[in-house]
Amino acid sequence: MSKPGRLTIDASGEREIVVTRVFDAPRELVFDALTRPDLLRRWFTGPDGWTLSVCEFEPRVGGAYRNVWRQESDGFEMGMGGIIREFVRPERVVATEKYDQAWYAGEAVTKQELSERGGKTVLTMTLRYESREVRDLVLKSPMEGGLSVGFDRLEDFLATLH
Repeated sequence: MSKPGRLTIDASGEREIVVTRVFDAPRELVFDALTRPDLLRRWFTGPDGWTLSVCEFEPRVGGAYRNVWRQESDGFEMGMGGIIREFVRPERVVATEKYDQAWYAGEAVTKQELSERGGKTVLTMTLRYESREVRDLVLKSPMEGGLSVGFDRLEDFLATLH
């Protein structure tokens, strides 16, 4: 098992990216932080200078979610959302993902799976895109840096809860 804080990103198959991160917190707590709007608002804020102005999540199959980040300096907003396809507390969420300002073609399907080992939670996130070209475009984006910052914020937030 990886140490807490270590992020791995790997291409898989023709259209997938697999992201893995270990958190030093129980699985139920990590699951709640990923799915409860009251908790998401406290850490899922985007880069420095941004806020999460809209955060909605219906925790059920067929439910919708929506996030809008706002850059405080100029008011620019970036939104995304989708539909929940699977919701199994505290082990798995599968949902579609589409950005308002689409920077890649089509929509993605994101599967977040959580397992607990020795009081630590392993998050495995599999992102499936509509084509290999889209997947490769996402891999070339600043995705790794953004995920690292976000997951570091989540780790710090989780430390305040237990």
